[in-house]
Amino acid sequence: MKTTRVHGEPSWRIASETVEAFVTKRGGHLAPVTFDRKGAAIQPYAIAPWIGEKLPSDLPPILQVLRGDFFCMPFGGNTTPFKGERHQIHGQTANEPWNFESLTDGRLHLSMATTTRAGRVDKTISVRDGHNAVYCKHVISGMTGPMDLGHHATLKFPDTPNSGLISTSPFVFGQVFPGTVERPEERGYSALKEGARFESLSHVAMANGEIADLSRYPARRGFEDVAMIVAEPSASLAWTAVSFPKQRYVWFALKDPGVLRNTVFWMSNGGRHYPPWSGRHISVMGLEEVTANFALGLAESARKNSLTELGYPTTLKLSARRPTVINYIMAVAGVPAGFDRVRSITPGGDGVILTSESGLSVSQALAPEFIHSGP
Repeated sequence: MKTTRVHGEPSWRIASETVEAFVTKRGGHLAPVTFDRKGAAIQPYAIAPWIGEKLPSDLPPILQVLRGDFFCMPFGGNTTPFKGERHQIHGQTANEPWNFESLTDGRLHLSMATTTRAGRVDKTISVRDGHNAVYCKHVISGMTGPMDLGHHATLKFPDTPNSGLISTSPFVFGQVFPGTVERPEERGYSALKEGARFESLSHVAMANGEIADLSRYPARRGFEDVAMIVAEPSASLAWTAVSFPKQRYVWFALKDPGVLRNTVFWMSNGGRHYPPWSGRHISVMGLEEVTANFALGLAESARKNSLTELGYPTTLKLSARRPTVINYIMAVAGVPAGFDRVRSITPGGDGVILTSESGLSVSQALAPEFIHSGP
């Protein structure tokens, strides 16, 4: 299957009557994606502003491609080796070329033979007529041992303060990254209080003693911050949503919290002044569904850490005897005037029902049972 060059990267195209999406050969990054392609033509995903520029050859491939959503294994910086394994930032799956297997009826199947930890990953990205959604499945086989991993969905918000309203299904723990995200002496700046714990996205401590509301974004222009929550583990379905009331749509993602236990919030709003960021990566938020010790990497996730001490696992146990399946759905729903922050997403009707804090509800055609499907 031939690729098409999109925003500088050879990419495969998949489409249904409702969604058009492109997946890069290098790193398997998913973007651009157009939801409701014959109507509102909504494109929610961020594409790095330096794409198309001449970049240093030693810049990691992930930053040369950076866009949309991509699958990370291991998730994080991976600056510390793990038992002799030296992984790239966010792993081979987010950096190296994928092999084409097939494209049938809006279902793109790619594969990668991993070498840092020998095994295989099969990636299937699919769209369905009538569903404003992208279905993602990754099947990991032939590997043994602990692994932190997950999805790295990155949204571009309208460049107006508080234009997006963020909400999630219930969570049992929340914390700002317990370390330094950015250093002023290196031309990077952060606003939140290191390691601050929180019970609500709307009440998070800042370094200056003030309180930040992480449920509204863009906010805190000029700063780069990371926080993470642990989903309620007993739920059969967990969700993350961003409502854009003025644009009249909601972007949302569904997952199994027994597989992808955490959501990392990467708030990138012009806080990095070193290249290639150069203060221009603004109004972007990563909503990253993972099992990991923040974005520290495999070594820090596999060993005992502050999260595992609280009973929150930060890796999955891979087995060569049986494949590990990671399922994930990203979707968009149009909403009426007056629909504000999402209060709940529940299976119902022909898919799911989204209800706002203002009491309005919309039904969205979807297949939530995909989350628990096998290889």
